[in-house]
Amino acid sequence: MSTFKELGLNKDLLAAINDLGFESPSDVQAKAIPILLEKDTDLVALAQTGTGKTAAFGFPMLQKINVESRTTQGLILSPTRELCLQITNELKQYGNYCKGLNVVAIYGGASISDQAKQVKRGAQIIVATPGRMKDMISRNMVDISKIEYSVLDEADEMLNMGFYEDITDILSHTPEDKSTWLFSATMPKEVARIARDFMHDPIEITVGNKNESTNQVSHEYYLVNARDRYQALKRLADANPDIFSVIFCRTKRDTQKVAENLIEDGYSAGALHGDLSQNQRDLVMKSFRNKQIQMLVATDVAARGIDVDDITHVINYQLPDEIETYTHRSGRTGRAGKTGVSMVIVSKSEVRKIKSIERIIKKEFEKKEIPNGMEICEVQLMSLANKVHHTKVNHEIDKYLESINELFSDTDKDELIKKFFSVEFSRFFNYYQKAKDLNVSDSSRGHEGERSSSSGNETRYFINVGRKDGYDWMKLKDFLKEVLELGRDDVFKVDVKDSFSFFNTDKENEAKVLAFFTDFKHEGRFVNVEVSEDKGGRNRGGKRRDGGKRRRRDDKPRGERRSRRSDSGFSGRRSDRKSSEGSGNRKDRRRAEQSSVSDRPRRSRR
Repeated sequence: MSTFKELGLNKDLLAAINDLGFESPSDVQAKAIPILLEKDTDLVALAQTGTGKTAAFGFPMLQKINVESRTTQGLILSPTRELCLQITNELKQYGNYCKGLNVVAIYGGASISDQAKQVKRGAQIIVATPGRMKDMISRNMVDISKIEYSVLDEADEMLNMGFYEDITDILSHTPEDKSTWLFSATMPKEVARIARDFMHDPIEITVGNKNESTNQVSHEYYLVNARDRYQALKRLADANPDIFSVIFCRTKRDTQKVAENLIEDGYSAGALHGDLSQNQRDLVMKSFRNKQIQMLVATDVAARGIDVDDITHVINYQLPDEIETYTHRSGRTGRAGKTGVSMVIVSKSEVRKIKSIERIIKKEFEKKEIPNGMEICEVQLMSLANKVHHTKVNHEIDKYLESINELFSDTDKDELIKKFFSVEFSRFFNYYQKAKDLNVSDSSRGHEGERSSSSGNETRYFINVGRKDGYDWMKLKDFLKEVLELGRDDVFKVDVKDSFSFFNTDKENEAKVLAFFTDFKHEGRFVNVEVSEDKGGRNRGGKRRDGGKRRRRDDKPRGERRSRRSDSGFSGRRSDRKSSEGSGNRKDRRRAEQSSVSDRPRRSRR
């Protein structure tokens, strides 16, 4: 079937489809809609994110319910607030010509009494997150005892989030003879269990192969040392000037930290995770949809509600714990018939996961190199040239042309072009001209966190503080960076034991580190640092610089850097970018901050 009319949809829905500009149904819509319109049946539909699943169950439900009745007839469960709101808005658009239609969203983070009032006005369809729905049922704020159609959208993710018991409880309040439609991107055992427990002889349709990635997305991976992961992320962003991306991290803490670092370095970035309030999440998503944010750093759970068709890249800053989750991540791009790129930044210890993902999604990854500094300069230069070439002339500038022409009267065309483009080119050139190669060879040895260079170029130290002193690897790294005035990536391979720890710096910083910790006291206690002979950090023996005297190991140092956390979760573009690839001491940074902003590379806001 090539048109929505041929699927059997009524004139009201066809009018809305025409307004929305939909031309032809997607594969999952072409398969699901005729089945659901023809008879009342249970259905399991497996299709990738971004293939139009909301319309696949939305159009049949809208056509089959009675909009003249105020009874709740349809219930749609979704895993997150964002997805709940997204489905609600889409159903309202689809039912624009269905007079009397009332679709209500029920989700946490908003007034439960206001939501109850909307339901009582007569909601034919309720779209809800499991937690809030269960709460409202327990308070007798909603009646779903007469629903005819229930939808479990993104069923695999709801189960991953631990909603099985909530779903069981909610469905126990619904009629036995209802039709249940389950839509999912993947088919793990848990989803099969739901189909077995809550459905009767369901019809199963599959678009593509189970768990397979869409053909609209290409997959790439970049092999770097773990400590260079953030630098690699920045280079990938700089090598794609028009990037509009979602960056995935495993934890809320990493998500916030990466977003803050990007904002600090001048990128248009924002964070989306569960620790943000609903209002903060709404502000972040509004800014992202309006492209005021170009790089949205998100956790897997928070990103479930992102439905933006123009996302160019998905960047896996860290691979997910569950391999199947990668399918959901990559599905954020390549939507609505457009193409996209899914990038993965991996260390050597994670390469084996790439092979596992390839087996799941039935697609091959292309190993690519992190671009070097001059490649990025070239890309940025040509991007600017193209923008200038395609810029529409603003004739308000005409009245200033005489003064401008007079200023450049002795400058020929070639010289003028060089001067104009040097304004931007010089910023990236100065930033990247001494940048190191971040790529790691597949055949190189080492473990996660190691550099590709030999251990002879770095020094490993013993320090007499550890877990008993309140340190984990991140706190100790922050403490060392602060007191030594080193850059973000100049302290690495931090290994914290109970009463002592190890860390590494480049060989060139050895004299500075040892000199600083000569008779160094923190909070009245000696903190001793010495060069370790054990490169793996298994013993404390090493070259001492204090005549063999041991320092006391009582009185715990409590030096910690205060964490920066944005209240809103996002920020506008900063006017400068700090070079964390070659950070110097505090005096150097102060001097850099006093220099002209035009001397530093920065991201241009879209």
